[in-house]
Amino acid sequence: MIDFSPFRLSVAEQHLGVSGVHVLHRDASSGRRIGEEHRFRSDDRVCLYSASKTFTAAGVGIAMGEGLLTAEDRLLDAFPEYRDHAGEGVGAITVRHLLTMTSGSPDTWFGPGQLEAEDRLGAFLATPLAHEPGAFFEYSNACTYALGRLVERRSGQDLRDYLVPRLFDRLGIANPQWHRCPRGHSLAASGLFLTTSELARLGETLLDGGSFRGTRVIPRGFVDAMHADWVDTRLGRPDREVDPEGEGYGLQVWRCTVPGAWRADGKYGQFSVVLPEQDACVTLTSHFEGAIDDILRAVWRDILPQL
Repeated sequence: MIDFSPFRLSVAEQHLGVSGVHVLHRDASSGRRIGEEHRFRSDDRVCLYSASKTFTAAGVGIAMGEGLLTAEDRLLDAFPEYRDHAGEGVGAITVRHLLTMTSGSPDTWFGPGQLEAEDRLGAFLATPLAHEPGAFFEYSNACTYALGRLVERRSGQDLRDYLVPRLFDRLGIANPQWHRCPRGHSLAASGLFLTTSELARLGETLLDGGSFRGTRVIPRGFVDAMHADWVDTRLGRPDREVDPEGEGYGLQVWRCTVPGAWRADGKYGQFSVVLPEQDACVTLTSHFEGAIDDILRAVWRDILPQL
């Protein structure tokens, strides 16, 4: 059994704003996996912010498994209606570049005026590249949104609707809500609302290589690739200062300082941390406006030694 007392004390003393923590681990007495959760408030659905990106990546992996796309497919090839207005270099952006945040586009949605366009995919494709694809890491909501639109274009279904029977239903997540862009497409990069325990089911699936309690959900090869080759987040800017918990980026997931660990990560402290060496997963939802890595450090200090 997990003793949550040290973690509860850290949350209280540091005002970490955690609303719930779910720990999936191997029980020492029975040898079976069990899930334990401590609530600081009711288990309401909350915005996962950028942890939504990992669900989008799962959708890309599922689409790859269905033969709808590959990592080397070029984004612009799927949207020929934008070709005459595409920015310089945009035609070279592939699915792999979008997954790893190395598209080279300065349209990340974080710059001034970048969310004013009604047609957000059109704006992304019309923006000339600032760097050659693959040469520069720049965290980008626009890259993940483009992935969601690509899954929609190839499948004929909006990303959320595509994932309902293929992912959400299989994880026992009923009627998930996902914010949409001005033209009605799933936001993909953010805006998915789930409970702590629902987010934990994705973490469990990733821990088990894409299977959820015996049912194949995401292709094993794609899950392995998600955390196989980490992009240096200093790529293109070796002098960039990076927090230790942000030194490596995979396919819409982050590398952790704990050896072998990796995570879905959202603003204000939405985490699902996969810990293969411990055969465990720790999931949290929070609203903390400080340095959210303080939440991870509390997990390493108070929960990890018990796994």
